[in-house]
Amino acid sequence: MESLPWFLLASIALIVTPGPDLIYVLTRGIADGKWAGVASAIGVTTGILVHTVTASLGLAVLLRTSTMMFWALKIAGGVYLMHLGWQMIKNKKALEVVTCRSSFDLRRCFIQGFWSNVLNPKVALFFVAFLPQFVSEVNPHQSFHMIGLGLVFAAMTVVFLVTLGVFAGGVGVWLRARKNLARRIRIGSGSVLMLLGLRLLVPQKG
Repeated sequence: MESLPWFLLASIALIVTPGPDLIYVLTRGIADGKWAGVASAIGVTTGILVHTVTASLGLAVLLRTSTMMFWALKIAGGVYLMHLGWQMIKNKKALEVVTCRSSFDLRRCFIQGFWSNVLNPKVALFFVAFLPQFVSEVNPHQSFHMIGLGLVFAAMTVVFLVTLGVFAGGVGVWLRARKNLARRIRIGSGSVLMLLGLRLLVPQKG
């Protein structure tokens, strides 16, 4: 489990960086109140669990068939994470939050959060690239390992997003007044992902 610290570091960088899921929860919380934000956060996290299980089971079968395929996926994943990090650094509009009120109910907030995540091909691609980076090719339980990592990622996500949803109003005002802070978060998180991707391109023992 020597890769666990890297996994936790990369996960934190991804979770706190402004992206579609964070913006959706923040927007709902600001527009419709904290319970709308909480329902949206739970919906988004449930979508993450779908991607985790799907990616883990499919990849485990694929990776068992070929060592060459395993390393090809590692390299492709490293390049993709570097690309994702660079896109984060370049995205100057990451905190554009719409604050207009809209009619809502908690069920709709949950369902919209769920489907906005499940139907996003970039999220699916991310998990396909991300999870195998922390699994050894000789691990006989690759699928369970990846699902376990995915559950840790989902747990961290739901804690952060639910907290964000509850305090969305104050957080939104606070962040809009601190553009430099949002920029530092974006650049710092993007840099972590680029470093992780670069590390994955370097052959590791075991």
